[in-house]
Amino acid sequence: MIGRITGVLLEKDDQQALIDVRGVAYEVLVPLSTFFSLPHPGEGVTLHTHFVVREDAQLLFGFLQEQERSLFRILIRVNGVGPKLALALLSGMEVADFVRCVHQDDVNALVKLPGVGKKTAERLIIEIKDKLKEWDGTAVAAGAKEKARAGRDASYEEAETALINLGYKPQDAGRAVAGAAKILEESGQVPDSESLIRTALRNMS
Repeated sequence: MIGRITGVLLEKDDQQALIDVRGVAYEVLVPLSTFFSLPHPGEGVTLHTHFVVREDAQLLFGFLQEQERSLFRILIRVNGVGPKLALALLSGMEVADFVRCVHQDDVNALVKLPGVGKKTAERLIIEIKDKLKEWDGTAVAAGAKEKARAGRDASYEEAETALINLGYKPQDAGRAVAGAAKILEESGQVPDSESLIRTALRNMS
């Protein structure tokens, strides 16, 4: 089991990071929550990892926050939830928000996430509610990360690219990001990439 990886970030996109560890480059699949907080290429990075071995592939998943990895491991034990859907869940909602939805039986909020239908949302709540019993808001908030965006135009482009990579059509992604920006600005929030994507995903669902 590979539990943590430390090295130099070579490349990154909204699906994976390439990390050089003493001459060996590891491809690490990451959720959007981790992608947004990765350093610039050429800088050092440490990720908490989960290693999956399948008949057709060996996959390494990485998370900046250990709490994200813990939730990922809980999610993939749920019937019908594999690593791909677990990453999508972490990409579409903050850990604190997800935990709150589970505690409050908020099926409506969960079905807004990509790939989550009503039955899956209900199953998630039933199967992991007890496992998240000790995850109070204070503990989850302690693992929150500082987020910084490079600029308005770059944020919009990054958000659109992320939505396209999640399977949305380019024209739909563009409209969704524009709509999300309007909502964020009207509420006094900064329309950075992550906020744009999360807001767009909620509105498109």
